[in-house]
Parts: sequence; C-alpha cells; structure tokens
Amino acid sequence: MSARVAVVVGNPKPASRTLSAASYLARELTGTEPDLVVDLGTVGPALLDWADPEVGRLVAEVGQADLVVVASPTYKATYTGLLKLFLDRFSTTGISGVAVPLMLGGGPAHALAPELTLRPVLSEIGATIPVRGLYVLDAQHDDPAAYADWLAEARARLAPYLSTGALR
Repeated sequence: MSARVAVVVGNPKPASRTLSAASYLARELTGTEPDLVVDLGTVGPALLDWADPEVGRLVAEVGQADLVVVASPTYKATYTGLLKLFLDRFSTTGISGVAVPLMLGGGPAHALAPELTLRPVLSEIGATIPVRGLYVLDAQHDDPAAYADWLAEARARLAPYLSTGALR
C-alpha cells in the first residue's frame, strides 16, 4: 500500500505558482501525483461557513493523508489568511500524518517564514514534521535546482515515514 499524499495551497489565486511548486514537491518526494489537491483559491467564501460540507470533507481527507505538503506564498512575513482559515478547521489531532511546510516569496528576507510561522501551526494541529520547512523564491518556483539540496536531505528523513505502512 502506498502513502496517501495531499497538497494544500493557500494562495488566493487559483492554479498559482505556489500550487505548481507544491505539486512538484509532492511528486519528487513520492514519485507519484498527489491523491488530493486542495487549491484554496478555488474554495473561496465556503471557508467562512463552518457548516460547509465540502470544506468539512476536505479537512477530513487532508487529516487522513500520510503526507501533506502545505504551501503558501509569503504575505506580510507569514502564510496567507486563506490558509489560516483552512488550518483553523483542524483539531489538535487533526493531521495524523507527516506535513511539509513550503512557502514561496519574492526575496530571501523571509527565508525563515516556513519554520517560524507555518511549522508551529502544523505541529499544533497534530502533524509530524521531520524535515525543515522549504522556502523557494518565486522567480525559481519552476527550477528543479531550487529544490535539489532540500530534496536530497528530505528524502532521507522522510523515507522511514513514506515506506509502506510506516505512517500508520
């Protein structure tokens, strides 16, 4: 049985560079396309309705994934409010698998944002985070070299979690 992989993207713009980067990362880590892609830019106002069944379903599916790549552009030195609205739906045991924090930004000034802002909230909602967060410059989002060093380290750290049955 292979790991169930989800990608969650908090960019307000649907089909964004952030989505492209997160999907690339998921494929590179697992060798397959993600099983679930949650592009929050397409969910929109439903995130404000706590009774919305589709958002509830997405939260449940993400929570059950073995690996979740959680990605956001850097806005005001942190992740987007759109992503915050989605992550607020999870209980403190809401994500049962491994999470990978990924953020894109315009310059190197916010390179620690995945570690300082996204990692803590993912940890708070139950995710295991065995790798450091990844920050990629927007201009390099489609350059495999921008991910190469991080992937070399992350694959080794994630291997025990992604092997058959290791996450459950």
